[in-house]
Amino acid sequence: MFTPAQIDHYNREGYVVYPDFISGDDLTALKSEIDRVSEGNTKANHDAARMEMEPNQGPDGTLVRRIYEPCTFYQPFRDFSESTALLDCVEQLFGPNLLFHYSKINMKPQNIGSIVEWHQDLSYYPLTNRDSVSILFYLDDTSEENGCLKVIPRRHTEALMSHSTEGFFRGKVTEEVDDSEAVLLEGTGGTAIFMSAMTPHASAINSSDRPRKTLILSYRAADAFPIHCGVMSDKVEAHSRLVRGERASQARFTMTDFPIPRYEDEVASLYDLQERSRKSA
Repeated sequence: MFTPAQIDHYNREGYVVYPDFISGDDLTALKSEIDRVSEGNTKANHDAARMEMEPNQGPDGTLVRRIYEPCTFYQPFRDFSESTALLDCVEQLFGPNLLFHYSKINMKPQNIGSIVEWHQDLSYYPLTNRDSVSILFYLDDTSEENGCLKVIPRRHTEALMSHSTEGFFRGKVTEEVDDSEAVLLEGTGGTAIFMSAMTPHASAINSSDRPRKTLILSYRAADAFPIHCGVMSDKVEAHSRLVRGERASQARFTMTDFPIPRYEDEVASLYDLQERSRKSA
């Protein structure tokens, strides 16, 4: 459970760090499941519906960049996503009626793990209100050298920053970013970071010889309904499910307007979209 001080920090700063959220045995079990899922996959031969490989390797390379929707496809992660301790914390933020939204694992292998540019998660999936949280669980000890998360505090209550150019959604902030107040969030394996879906965040390439695996889960209040944006909305919403309380019979609206992402074409992931944007620029 959060302390009152932690809840105040989340509401004021747009994030809160929860050290040692995952215990040693549970941490080992989740990492073992990642090893099992990753085993035997190469850049040339893998299930593209369930994982994405690092692009800068040969066809026989085995470095995985992302595992899609682990809480849908793999039971240990699904069990974790429905654990009492985790849902108790989310309930403290949004109340008793909660939806699981999506999940992913960003791998960031040593010496190659991909950069993630500044973005706000809610830009990808507009909702009728802002009660959406992204939770990052460091599965390895994580520092600036191996690509820890960095955030811009207190930006989550303002209007969404621009993520588009030439009328198309680019998956990253496309206006000038003042990161002078950015905070690096380092932590040991098992650390959890609860972050508002409106908080700008990014991470650098993994320049170290240590991996940086991060499990990312998203939850939202049950009365935060998706604003449909075409096929990309369908892809995300396919994995949402009620995890506590009751489904809402009415949507709650807290914004008078919100930018709708217009995709130039279908993309596999944030990495894919941001890479396309860099190449076109």
